[in-house]
Amino acid sequence: MSDDRPDMSRPACPSPLPHHDRIVLGHGGGGGLTRELIEKVFLPAFTNSVLADLGDSAVLPAAWFSSNGGERLAFSTDAYVVQPLVFPGGSIGDLAVNGTVNDLAMRGARPVALSAAFILEEGLDVGVLSRVVADMARAARTAGVAIVTGDTKVVERGRGDGLSITTAGIGLVPAGSRLGSRPAEAGDVILVSGTVGDHGMAVMSVREGLAFEAPIQSDSAALHGLVADLLAASPDVVLLRDPTRGGLAMTLGEIVAENGIGIEFDEGAVPIDPVVASACEILGLDPFQVANEGKLVAVVPAAGADAALAALRAHPRGGKAARIGRVVADHPGLVVARTPYGGTRIVPMPLGEQLPRIC
Repeated sequence: MSDDRPDMSRPACPSPLPHHDRIVLGHGGGGGLTRELIEKVFLPAFTNSVLADLGDSAVLPAAWFSSNGGERLAFSTDAYVVQPLVFPGGSIGDLAVNGTVNDLAMRGARPVALSAAFILEEGLDVGVLSRVVADMARAARTAGVAIVTGDTKVVERGRGDGLSITTAGIGLVPAGSRLGSRPAEAGDVILVSGTVGDHGMAVMSVREGLAFEAPIQSDSAALHGLVADLLAASPDVVLLRDPTRGGLAMTLGEIVAENGIGIEFDEGAVPIDPVVASACEILGLDPFQVANEGKLVAVVPAAGADAALAALRAHPRGGKAARIGRVVADHPGLVVARTPYGGTRIVPMPLGEQLPRIC
């Protein structure tokens, strides 16, 4: 790695604003208050040589990109409006980094750089903003990715719901990557990298003031390292998806709709934390429709399924990975679940969100 690449290992802590403990409209006006916000909150957390230029766009050094030839650029953007802003296991800050990193990872890309845009509501506690920014910085360091450019706007009190963040990311897909080189077909195997429903229920528990026998933590995490290990062990992986909004049910539904195939899976094979399962049962929620922010679904050829599953389980983020089902030629466009009672049921894509504002 070139010396021009920022050192992502050094911790940084935003400083409180010297004159304001809450966001005021002037922080979005482009003047001295905006400069103060940038210099006291954002720059200390996201410090790197590219961001320090504070240009309207970032020019990335060529050394940040490997020179093997034949690589392709992946690009993604996403917006985050989760409420509450801080929840068990994370905050909107690390969610904004991990979510965009994972969108890149699902295409087999190594993340290189992110942008971040903040919409702040007048009256937002600067301490909350500093906590969110620190979480973003920590998530970026963990993922080995730099936040190189951004923007801040402030809206009137009552019109911004505290804080929202939009991140965009670029990454490199290695030369020779075979991920997505063919569509899913009958006989392919469906894997999940771990327990489902953790993130959505973590947000729900704090939003509704619910207490369970054990705390539920969000699974928010960057998955590009897990993906790299998976592709090294099983380079013919057909496709990858991160089951965020709409959960596993939405993801499998999208796969059958896009590929003109059917999927059958075993409900009992899907890993679900017992506390999450109990919480869903109490609240009448389907855990297969609850969002995840640190899990993936993989469709792999049957011949490579054992190697792919072993690679997932060998990684710290995939210790509870499981083989849950298969692609079938029957009932194209439908996802069918085998129940623990020996029957089957159709699993529809959710029409809306069981839990809105969870990412």
